[in-house]
Amino acid sequence: MRIAILGAGPAGLYLAYLIKRRNSSAEVTVLEQNAPDATFGFGVVFSERALEFLRERDGETYAAIVPHMESWPDMTLSLRGERVVIDGIGFAAIGRLHLLQLLQARAASVGVTPVYGRTVKSLDELAGYDLIVGADGVNSLVRRTHAQQLGASVRHLTNRFAWYGTSKRFETLTQTFIETEYGPFNAHHYRYEAQRSTFLIEVDQATFERAGFARMGEVETIGFCERIFADVLDGHPLISNNSVWRQFPLVHNARWSHGNCVLMGDALHTAHFSIGSGTRLAMEDASALDKALAAHGDVPAALTAYETARRPILEKLVAGANGSAEWYEQFARHMRLAPFDFAMSYITRSGRVDLERLRKLSPKFVARYEKESVTPRGGTVNET
Repeated sequence: MRIAILGAGPAGLYLAYLIKRRNSSAEVTVLEQNAPDATFGFGVVFSERALEFLRERDGETYAAIVPHMESWPDMTLSLRGERVVIDGIGFAAIGRLHLLQLLQARAASVGVTPVYGRTVKSLDELAGYDLIVGADGVNSLVRRTHAQQLGASVRHLTNRFAWYGTSKRFETLTQTFIETEYGPFNAHHYRYEAQRSTFLIEVDQATFERAGFARMGEVETIGFCERIFADVLDGHPLISNNSVWRQFPLVHNARWSHGNCVLMGDALHTAHFSIGSGTRLAMEDASALDKALAAHGDVPAALTAYETARRPILEKLVAGANGSAEWYEQFARHMRLAPFDFAMSYITRSGRVDLERLRKLSPKFVARYEKESVTPRGGTVNET
């Protein structure tokens, strides 16, 4: 079988590795428009249990990645200077480039050498391949080519975010919410190396306009944000890597394949950065697609099996991510709450965690919430 994979991100690299490991005679070509060391952003964060699928199915890759990760058992919310620790909500993180290098090594171990610096402008260039996999991200050529047949849509959220790094070390994944004269700011920050952290800044549209970010250059924007978060950064600088203001895209496809073309990862779906599952979902897609290809002798049957098995699982996870995204779209309103009510609103934002489940996951937090919450027991939180 001749397989072309567009995109050498985690999804494309991992799929190539899985297919070639299972079937050494398969011809697997990975095409990537960027250089092998090109990546945007800084760290990749995973929830504590996000890599369980990897440990169960591919212990060697799990063992190759996990020792390089920074991990912590709790997370922290900071609102109006008060810090609320939520125990039992563990995460781990790794540098984006480091993760790519580890996956490149896994692919090389089975004889896959991606072709870098190759921009495919038309799928006509891939005539002759039995299967074309769109692992080519939000701006997927595969999805755009077959948008009508796939029922593809992309909707952008209204908030703006910019992805920075910093040399400041943070002990846990932390969300810092600050009210300023320009409006509310939020920073998602966590370490991904011993002395390096991601520092993602988010604002709503009104704050973006009042601050005048649209008129600022890169240096001015960094200086502005460093002043806003001066107490958090403790004198450490923000580091840019194509750190422009973006609006998060919600990608959806009614159908996952057309003909011999199939989608995975961000080309197929996006999961808001607030739940730290985008890379996990992409790698799970790769695992599911490889499993379907192994079980079925022809491409159409395999692609049908892939979607049938994976869609119910994915839709549940994406629904939770979308619930989280909608909470952030209104984070200014939530910031009016008392700190522990705010924390409860935050931790239940996806609709997948209720108080009783949280009592088992985070007993210390729930005990403090029940002691310090200003919300009447059995009542509702008033955010107006």
